Amino acid sequence: MKTALKEAGFAALVTFGLCIPIIAWGTRQNMENVLVLDQRWEAVAWAVAIVFIGRFLVVLRQQGKAERKSLVRFLPHGTFAFFQRHSGIFSALGLGFLITFPLIAVMLTGWGGALKWIDNFGVQILIYVMLGWGLNIVVGLAGLLDLGYVAFYAVGAYSYALLAKNFGLSFWLLLPLSGILAAFWGMLLGFPVLRLRGDYLAIVTLAFGEIIRLVLINWVDFSNGYAGISGIPRPSFFGIPFNASDEGFAAVFGLEFSPLYRTIFLYYLILALALLTAFVSLRLRRLPVGRAWEALREDEIACRSLGINTTNTKLTAFSIGAMFGGFAGAFFSARQGFISPESFVFMESAIILAIVVLGGMGSLWGCAIAAIAMIGGTELLRELDWLKAIFGNDFDPTKYRMLIFGLAMVVIMIWKPRGLISTREPTAFLKEKKAISSDMVQEGHG
Repeated sequence: MKTALKEAGFAALVTFGLCIPIIAWGTRQNMENVLVLDQRWEAVAWAVAIVFIGRFLVVLRQQGKAERKSLVRFLPHGTFAFFQRHSGIFSALGLGFLITFPLIAVMLTGWGGALKWIDNFGVQILIYVMLGWGLNIVVGLAGLLDLGYVAFYAVGAYSYALLAKNFGLSFWLLLPLSGILAAFWGMLLGFPVLRLRGDYLAIVTLAFGEIIRLVLINWVDFSNGYAGISGIPRPSFFGIPFNASDEGFAAVFGLEFSPLYRTIFLYYLILALALLTAFVSLRLRRLPVGRAWEALREDEIACRSLGINTTNTKLTAFSIGAMFGGFAGAFFSARQGFISPESFVFMESAIILAIVVLGGMGSLWGCAIAAIAMIGGTELLRELDWLKAIFGNDFDPTKYRMLIFGLAMVVIMIWKPRGLISTREPTAFLKEKKAISSDMVQEGHG
């Protein structure tokens, strides 16, 4: 107890020193356009208290780890082990919930409230689930640290926006085309980094993502720069647009016009794309290329010694992962109707990578859970206006999004260093023990 209090006090003291120049004072301009300093010592006190309590609990956990194994470590491990053993049942239940989610939202919140829940939670979360599954091929299966994945997201978005607006091509034609173009750029990125690994690979991919963003900003004739591209055509339902005209979806089916119909259509569209990503990832893992990715992730030298072509293995990982990023980008562009370079900053790559790492590299379920927690948790902060009654009317929960995000990452890395789903079955394994011929082993016995 004494050691825990000592370390917690030291951590709180360091936090207090850091908070003085960062949090203790806030700046604002008054009506006379004069910069005014506002004291925020209550926020400093909250930060110090949170760090003190958190560090105190962490130290106690480390000291009594052996005694509290059944309470602290065995239960979470057993929970996730049970979850993995019955993943088929949970998959069926999860799929059933996803299919009926729009109906549940309409029944619980009505037509007006369902629009927010389906769009902000359903569609938004599924976009990041798909992006996480796409990056999981590169990072989780092939073990290639990619910090510029948002570049492929941008390639897919701008491919759809420019081709649809300038040439009037259909969404259903441009969706696979955007994925193909993103896969092509993935191969272009793969060639320069064939001999790189670890931190060097991360730096090059980070630079690639920034190059794409800067090109979109400065090549104004091509991308319209910071102004972005507006008026992007929206996808239709077999040629029927979602508008209030006589040829619109509502009029054709004899329904009252509502923007909810288009949102529900987009929800099922991104759900289908996400399920396609999961299906392809699972199938590829069982193919020779998937086993080559896993061999490359574990040991590249051993992978070469087995005769595996590491060049083709890396290029296929980059291109296939980029292809799903391009699909998601095309959908994002069609959903928003407007895109700009500000939508594809490095922070987006960091969030997608965090989803893969926190969920458990190589685990589809882990990526999905992490995306729901991170993206859904961020959206839930907008619903916490009741906290203003506690912290004052000037309190805005969304301002603390990154603080909560960082705190959650620290907690997860302490609790589950390898991610939420840290254990997974190997792709190829023997289902039963078999004796082998004695002439196949050096010792002379089977």
